[in-house]
Amino acid sequence: MKAIPYGRQSVTQEDINAVVEVLNSDFLTQGPAVENFEKKFSQFVGCKYAVAVTNGTAALHLAAMALNVGSGDKVLCTTNSFVASANCVRYCGGEIEFVDIDAKNFCIDIDLLEKKLRSSPPKTYKGIVAVDFAGYPVDFERIQKIALEFGLWVIEDACHALGANFIDSKGIKQHSGNGVYADIAVFSFHPVKHIATGEGGMVTTNNPAIYEKLKLLRTHGITKDPSLMSQSDGGWYYEMQELGFNFRISDILCALGSSQLTRIETNLARRREIALAYEKGLEGLEITPLIEKNKEHGYHLYVIQTPRRKELYEYLKARNIFTQVHYIPIHVQPYYKNRYGEQSLNVAESYYSQALSLPMYHSMSDDDLNFVINSIREF
Repeated sequence: MKAIPYGRQSVTQEDINAVVEVLNSDFLTQGPAVENFEKKFSQFVGCKYAVAVTNGTAALHLAAMALNVGSGDKVLCTTNSFVASANCVRYCGGEIEFVDIDAKNFCIDIDLLEKKLRSSPPKTYKGIVAVDFAGYPVDFERIQKIALEFGLWVIEDACHALGANFIDSKGIKQHSGNGVYADIAVFSFHPVKHIATGEGGMVTTNNPAIYEKLKLLRTHGITKDPSLMSQSDGGWYYEMQELGFNFRISDILCALGSSQLTRIETNLARRREIALAYEKGLEGLEITPLIEKNKEHGYHLYVIQTPRRKELYEYLKARNIFTQVHYIPIHVQPYYKNRYGEQSLNVAESYYSQALSLPMYHSMSDDDLNFVINSIREF
């Protein structure tokens, strides 16, 4: 019996041809394929600027750096995410305060976020990191309104949400990560995501000053632009103006990303088909996630809730169906417990105790999908 993973990449001959074309070109890195991918990505998302980087974690780190997170800066962050969503602040010397999640959508509880800000002394916090968990498009319009009132910046971790969108109060469709309601957004191109580059990430923004800083920090903090340098000794001359990193992504991976991006609408449509099949196939079990009007879920993950999580996990594994758990709350990780002490975020902890991510990937066959559904019903 073949294995059914919780997620996997899909690579076509067109993808292979795109990579081979770069391998036969003059540039394997720092060439035109990078800018081409950035341009196509920004057009799809609907943002002004996009900066391609080595992975989603690097994207988060650059975002925090570009927003000048420094020692002692306190940032509010959801606890239901991969650890990188909080780590990016710690990399820059900032401190994290975790916010519990909404029991309906498993994302940051915006009511609780607002309550925390209103009950705290002015200027306690510098920013907010919120995550479009599983591909659910968070109401960043409301988050931005709160942030502006309290003078905070906003990072949208959209690593799960490429192609997700919601209708704002003006009736306009807003794509996750388009920069309209967040200062910076980040994406990941890990193989289990909507498009894959192997490893890779993207930072998006509509702010030109942030864009220029992101580009500088991506490449060691070095510029070769004569208009920005204090002097120039010749065409070879460069200046390191900030302490940056080598977070550059190669042309090889960007060629793969551009090729994969041509199928993003098809990939999204298939993921939504799979989600609808799960919803119908598991009807009556009261374990499926929230579906709302005026929101199009990206379905990076399809997370169910069951009090018999471990038993179901083992039952499916015995049938070669491999599920996963997303995520262990960040605030219970030993590093964060040691730094901030024990915390009780009851909704996130209750969610984690019952969460199970079912197989969700756009190349999943109907036969495999039905086998998963029937196996769950039989359990």
